[in-house]
Amino acid sequence: MNNAIHPHEIIVSGIHLELTPSLKTYVKEKLERLFRHEDHIVRIKVELECDRKHNREHKFIAKAHVEIRGPNINAVADSEEMHKSIDLLVDKLDHALRRRHGQHKDKRNHPHTVEWQDVALPKAI
Repeated sequence: MNNAIHPHEIIVSGIHLELTPSLKTYVKEKLERLFRHEDHIVRIKVELECDRKHNREHKFIAKAHVEIRGPNINAVADSEEMHKSIDLLVDKLDHALRRRHGQHKDKRNHPHTVEWQDVALPKAI
């Protein structure tokens, strides 16, 4: 896939919420931060939802599903404002990607040790 023509596949959908073009561009601009850390992201699906079941305030929920090589990453964030929910969601995804990247580096740089204390080795003849 050519990055100049198709930069990154980000799918934004709205549930019980009118999805404006400015909200879509806000989500895409915020999610570009994730692509700096991880080049192997295949696709990001974002659902923006307005939960109308609460009587006192509308809660805005942002959900994301990051398809990546290996296990996928899911995150959910909610708050009183949609932009704040998106910011919290991106922070959670950023933290999860950094943690995942660090775990892979630790496994590569620090292999597991093998304990030979209780093992009886055969004698060479």
